[in-house]
Amino acid sequence: MLRRLRIENFVLIREADLPFGPGLNAVTGETGAGKTILAQAIGLLLGAPGDAGYLGPGAEEAYVEAELDLPDELLQEEGLEAIADLRPEGEEGLVAARRVFGDGRTRAYAWGRAVPREDLATLVERLLAMSGQFEQRRVARPSFQLDVLDAFIGEEQLRRRSEHARAWRELMAARRRQEELARAEAGRAERLVELRELVERTKGFEADGEERLRGQRERLLHVTELADAASAAGEALAPEVGEKEGAGELVAQAAARLAPVSALAPELAEAYGELGEAEVRIREVAASLRGFLASLEAEPGRLEEVESELERIVDARRRFQSASYEELLSRAAAAHAELEAVDAGVDPLQEAGEEVAVAEARAEELSTSLSGARRGAAEAFSEAVAGELQGLGMGDGEFRAEVSEREAGPRGRDEVAFLIRPNPGLPFAPVAETASGGELSRVALALRAVAHAGAGEPTVVFDEIDAGIGGRTAHAVASALGRLAERAQILTITHLPQIASAAETHFRVEKVPGDPTHTRIERLSEPERREEVERMLGGAEFLEKVAQQ
Repeated sequence: MLRRLRIENFVLIREADLPFGPGLNAVTGETGAGKTILAQAIGLLLGAPGDAGYLGPGAEEAYVEAELDLPDELLQEEGLEAIADLRPEGEEGLVAARRVFGDGRTRAYAWGRAVPREDLATLVERLLAMSGQFEQRRVARPSFQLDVLDAFIGEEQLRRRSEHARAWRELMAARRRQEELARAEAGRAERLVELRELVERTKGFEADGEERLRGQRERLLHVTELADAASAAGEALAPEVGEKEGAGELVAQAAARLAPVSALAPELAEAYGELGEAEVRIREVAASLRGFLASLEAEPGRLEEVESELERIVDARRRFQSASYEELLSRAAAAHAELEAVDAGVDPLQEAGEEVAVAEARAEELSTSLSGARRGAAEAFSEAVAGELQGLGMGDGEFRAEVSEREAGPRGRDEVAFLIRPNPGLPFAPVAETASGGELSRVALALRAVAHAGAGEPTVVFDEIDAGIGGRTAHAVASALGRLAERAQILTITHLPQIASAAETHFRVEKVPGDPTHTRIERLSEPERREEVERMLGGAEFLEKVAQQ
C-alpha cells in the first residue's frame, strides 16, 4: 500500500505530508482548490514527463516522494534486476521520488539513488495503478488485459501462469545452450584439442597450490636471514660447543641455587618448579631451531623448482585467459568432465536437443492449460464486467473479452482484447480507444471489482471516476469502491458526498488566499469530516431547507 506521500513546491502546494490509511481514502475540496494537482504529483511517480510549470512560485525545484510497501518477490521479476540491486539491506518498502528543475528537466530516485525514469515508473506501476490518463495507457496494454482475465479465473490460474513462466525461462536457456553447442560444432575438433591441453597443463595443480608456492618462494628468497636468525637464537639458548653459557645453562644454575632451600618456603618451591620447566622449554626450542636450520640446508635447488612451478601457473592462466588461479582450476575441472563425457560416447549437442524437447513439451502442456482456462472463462468474465458497468452508469454495459492466439511467450500463447459498445447499434471497439476519461475510470473500477484478487495492484488511485454521474449511479460507484477497498487500498479524488462518506480516511484540499495563494491538504478528524460531507451536500442551510420540504 501507499504509506505516505510528500509534496514540496509543486504548483500551488508548498508542502504536504499525507499519511494514507488502508481501505478507502477520499480526497475532496471545492472546484479549483487543487485536487488535480495531487493527481499530477502522483502521475510523476508513474512516469509522467516533467514541466517547468510544476514549480511553485519562487521555487527552484519541485519534489514528490512516496513510501510504498514492496513485496520481495516483485523485485525478482524479469526487467527489474537493475533497480532491485539498489535496495538497501533491511529496507522493507520502496521510497520513490521525482524532482523537477526550473527548466523542466527531472530526476527519478529509488531509495535516494538516481535511476532512469522509465525503470522507476515500471516498478511503481506494479504497486500503484492510477485511472484517468494513465488508465488509457494501462488498459490498452495487452499484458494488463491478460493479467486481469487470469486474476478473474483465480489462484489456480495464477499458479499455472507462474509455472509456465518458469518453464519458458528453462526452455529459453535450453535453446541458448543448444545454439551455442551448434555453433561450436564446426570447431569441435579444435575445441577438444584445447580442452585436452588445458587438462594436461594443469595436471598436478592443487586447490591452494599457487598460494603455497608463493609462501615457499618468500621463505627461500630469505634463507640467509632465516638461517642467521635461527642460528643466533639457538646459540643464545643452548651453545653446542665452547665454554659460553646459554640461557638454558643460566636457568639451570638458578634452579640449582634454589634446590637446597625450596622446602623451606612455598614461594621458593614454586619458583624452583617454574625454573625447571623453563629450562626444559628452552632446550626444546633450541632443538627446534637446529631442526629448522637442518631443513634449510636440505633444500638446495628448491627455489628454482618453486619459480618454475609458479611460472607454469602464470603461463597457463595467460594461455587460457583466466583472471585467477581459482578460475583456471574451475575451467580445468569443467574441461575434464566434458572430455570424460566425450570419451564415454556422450554427444553434448544431442543431449542439448533432448533437453530442448523436454522443455518444449512442458511449456506446451502448461500453455495449453492456460489457454483452455482463458477461453473457458472469457464469457463469464465479460458478463461479470458488463453487470458492474450497468450499475456504474455505463448504459447497457456491453462488454466483451476476446481471446486470440499469438506467438508463444512467457505468458502463454494468448492475447486478450477488452471491447465495449458505448451505444446500441455501434460496433464493439477497444476500451482504451472508445471510453472517455471518466468512463475509463469506471471501466477500471468494474474490472478490478470482479478480478482484483491476485492482480498485483495493492493501491489504486481513481481520478475523474465521478465525472458526469450523480444520484443512484453515484451510490453504485461508492458501493463498488467500498467492496474493492476490502481487498486493496483505494485513493479516490472526488466531488461526490456519496463516495466521500464511504471513506475510512478523508483528506480535504483547500485554497488559502495570500501572496501568493497556495493549496493546503490535510487529513480530517471525524468532526471535520462530517462538516466537509455536509458542505458537499450543499451546506447546513440547504440541508435544513430540504428537511423542511
